[in-house]
Amino acid sequence: MRFKLLACDVLTREVGYCLFRTPHTVDPVFTEKGEHNVPGRLRELLQGQIDAVAAGEIPYDAVLLGYGLCGNATLGLRARRFPLVIPRAHDCTTLFLGSKEAFKEHFADNPSQTWASTGYSERGASVFSDASTREWTGSTPDLAKLVEIYGEENAKYIYETMNVTHDSGSVWFIDVPETRCAGVFERVEALAAGEGKELRRIAGSLRLLEGLLSGDWPEADYLVVPPGHEVEGVYDLDEVIRARLV
Repeated sequence: MRFKLLACDVLTREVGYCLFRTPHTVDPVFTEKGEHNVPGRLRELLQGQIDAVAAGEIPYDAVLLGYGLCGNATLGLRARRFPLVIPRAHDCTTLFLGSKEAFKEHFADNPSQTWASTGYSERGASVFSDASTREWTGSTPDLAKLVEIYGEENAKYIYETMNVTHDSGSVWFIDVPETRCAGVFERVEALAAGEGKELRRIAGSLRLLEGLLSGDWPEADYLVVPPGHEVEGVYDLDEVIRARLV
């Protein structure tokens, strides 16, 4: 099979490792990390890339997205000629951790917790995570406004998530063994110490990225968006996203 991969450049090392292991032909395109700070612009950029692939001469089997919800940047993305495949993830935190179960274990009660990883820390201007779930809407509106936009059940989840305070005394380092680099943890640790914070190491995994590039897409972990459908947000910790007929 042949895939087109659209991914954030924070995943360059991890994707590179997985590319050597996949039996399929994958044509990757990376977008700069800073684009996630302007979700509307990132959405337009990704849709433009999807449309260009659809208009091209190469008959891909699918367009793979190395993204999660990512501040709502992937909401409304439409599959054109080829299906879209996207991990059920809120952002790249889940992709570095390898599963939404690991995300729930570490971040469900700390959704705005500051973190870093080898891939994340070497891209863009920020070493530590510089985004939070508050960027889903660009600010922190009241519950009534969220209900109006997302419905009561989703609104309650978003509101509770947006109002959780993180552990401001620490930075969590997601350590992916396959892309571990000598000296990176120590450098990030020194930067954290300079801000009076402790660096805590947690285990990462390439499981989701390897599955994405291998063509193994169980429904529990990936959403396959058929042509003529678009990505819709669910805002829970399990389904996360679904496909909607346009």
